[in-house]
Amino acid sequence: MLQKIGFQPGINKQLTPTGAEGQWVDCDNVRFRYGTPEKIGGWKQLGESNLTGAGRGLHHFVNSLGRKYAIIGTNRILYAYSGGVFYDIHPIKSTTTLTSAFSTTNGSPTVTITFGSSHNISAGDIILLDNFSTITNSNFSSTDFDNKKFMVTTVPTGTTLTVTMPSNESGSGATTSGGVRVQHYYPVGPAVQAKGFGWSLGTWGGEEVGAFTTTLSGAINSSVTTGITLADPSQFPSSGTNFILIGTEEISYTGINASNELTGVTREVRNTTAASHGAGDTVTSTANYVAWGEAASGDLVLEPGMWSLDNFGDKAICLIHDSAVFEWNSVAANATETRATIISGAPTASRHMLVSTPDRHLVFFGTETTIGTPSTQDDMFIRFSDQEDINTYVPTATNTAGTQRLADGSQIMGAIRGRDAIYIWTDTALFTQRFVGQPFTFAFAQVGTNCGLAGQNACVEVDGAAYWMSENGFFRYAGRLESLPCLVEDHVYNDINLDSGNQMVSAGLNNLFGEVIWFYPTSTSSVVNRQVTYNYFDSSAQRPVWTNGTLARTMWRDSAVFGLPHATEYDADTDTSFDVVGNTDGKTIYYEHETGTDQNKNGTITAITSNISSGDFDITQQRSAQGTQTGVATFRGDGEFLMKIRRFIPDFIAQTGNAQVTLELRNFPNDSQASSSLGPFTVDSTTKKVDTRARARAIALKIENTTTSQTWKLGTFRLDIQPDGRR
Repeated sequence: MLQKIGFQPGINKQLTPTGAEGQWVDCDNVRFRYGTPEKIGGWKQLGESNLTGAGRGLHHFVNSLGRKYAIIGTNRILYAYSGGVFYDIHPIKSTTTLTSAFSTTNGSPTVTITFGSSHNISAGDIILLDNFSTITNSNFSSTDFDNKKFMVTTVPTGTTLTVTMPSNESGSGATTSGGVRVQHYYPVGPAVQAKGFGWSLGTWGGEEVGAFTTTLSGAINSSVTTGITLADPSQFPSSGTNFILIGTEEISYTGINASNELTGVTREVRNTTAASHGAGDTVTSTANYVAWGEAASGDLVLEPGMWSLDNFGDKAICLIHDSAVFEWNSVAANATETRATIISGAPTASRHMLVSTPDRHLVFFGTETTIGTPSTQDDMFIRFSDQEDINTYVPTATNTAGTQRLADGSQIMGAIRGRDAIYIWTDTALFTQRFVGQPFTFAFAQVGTNCGLAGQNACVEVDGAAYWMSENGFFRYAGRLESLPCLVEDHVYNDINLDSGNQMVSAGLNNLFGEVIWFYPTSTSSVVNRQVTYNYFDSSAQRPVWTNGTLARTMWRDSAVFGLPHATEYDADTDTSFDVVGNTDGKTIYYEHETGTDQNKNGTITAITSNISSGDFDITQQRSAQGTQTGVATFRGDGEFLMKIRRFIPDFIAQTGNAQVTLELRNFPNDSQASSSLGPFTVDSTTKKVDTRARARAIALKIENTTTSQTWKLGTFRLDIQPDGRR
């Protein structure tokens, strides 16, 4: 007897496969549309270049000349993408012209560059070299250095750094020879988020990645606690108990005076030994560092390098997380050959930033209480500019600049624009910020508690509703706070890295299919490697539609500007990038999504494999209703009888190429599934029926594709099912 097999939309992983009868229980690279599953669309690489580092910011806009731009911020470099080309627009922090700069050694790829004074550059920073003059006793020439970017390999002293060449020195070796100009890129931060150092917390007793460094202004002996002066402590914390590392000695302090001298100094702290240190020695801020032999706190988290990106008309506004903010004028002459520059008068240390609309204020979150003094950064403090003026932030009686401090939480995690308000999340609560005009400019209201944001980018807004991922569930706000019911919640939260990966969580909107997507790292990963999707088109109060999968994207932007969604993928294991010599920080690939059926990466086309599996279904044997008082048929227990499936009739609403159909068989819930002896079955658009010879108490259906140029959208299968005894 032929029987239609139907399943409810969405994935349910809250039940066992046997308990989820009539439902789907697992999938990858699948979405639901109009209640039925289908393979997702393909993607292709945009541009021919692999970007340096991890993509941590993405913003699209169209300027007044009609040119479309994508601004992409990695943890190393800020790029503008347009017309298939990536342009380096990263701001320059300092420029130094050197003479007698290069030292090399025969047979080694290491080049040491010597500065005349403290350079304030850290390992992993990017430098751009040009204006090269000849090195003596070296095979390296201007083509190896001029207009080349390098990732700094090491910083042996405050006046030297090393870079690694693609080949070894074949000459006898240079000794402080040759000149060059060094342009130091503003540092952004590490590629990944990590817990602090110590036992069982990753790197143990190592130097904090991305820590701020400077140099010692004068020599000190092993006992002094006064006169310890730093060349440039502007990025160092200046209140509370903090720490620095000089050589192998760690020193604590409680303040920095106007002469850059440390105050409240204690020597040889955290199991280190006092030593003498010379002028020019490197000083590293180690406020979030644990010394050798000391266990780190499990709550210590080192945040990754991230960006907040927006546009103020034709200007791209670009904030480095916990650092300065920059502007790039997209309509300037030769715009793609110019760099972003720091915004005059703006705060110099902020966690997040956006432009409010329609009133056009530049708003900073988790920013300085005293503009230009990073040590006054308050993680709960908000500051906004005068209307239409991104250079004025001090409130007066004649402008609309202002400030506000939020009360619930310990730090602002993120903010997005909504249809009629700005949504602001702390680690515990949700606030709204609404433009009300003078004299108050904005009104702030707390609209949610115990619903904090998991990470800066873990939120989106669509059609007047904000969706976000918290550390304890998924939420929506559309005038009132709602907890989103999620049928894959345990699957996600039992295997997510929220201890050291919450800032990796990133949300994206795909309004072509009514989807909100969250990308996240699993518990054993420090980079994004999974995705969970909520379909707000197909979901209802009775049946929320969720899917899960392995699509890994660090940033995602919808189709509003470029017509199709764009996203970035981070490859932490491959360091080849088109523009930086000695890159050791992985690469980012930029994609256009929902195009074709396959993945086109670096010119190579590979299959996007997709699959979906159902819960178990069994046979229910009907008994005659004769003799019953109600006249209603009664049933014997589910799964009482084995069933035999002789054939099935496939039904695909749409299909390109082949699909594989597998019947997964088992007799008891704890049995391992076994495929039908004739399966898996290959089905194409001409297949009328498939003979199966399958027998079991419970059967599950799996649909998948495995090679290129294949796609499918499932219809309603029919199976020829017959009872076949009780054992």
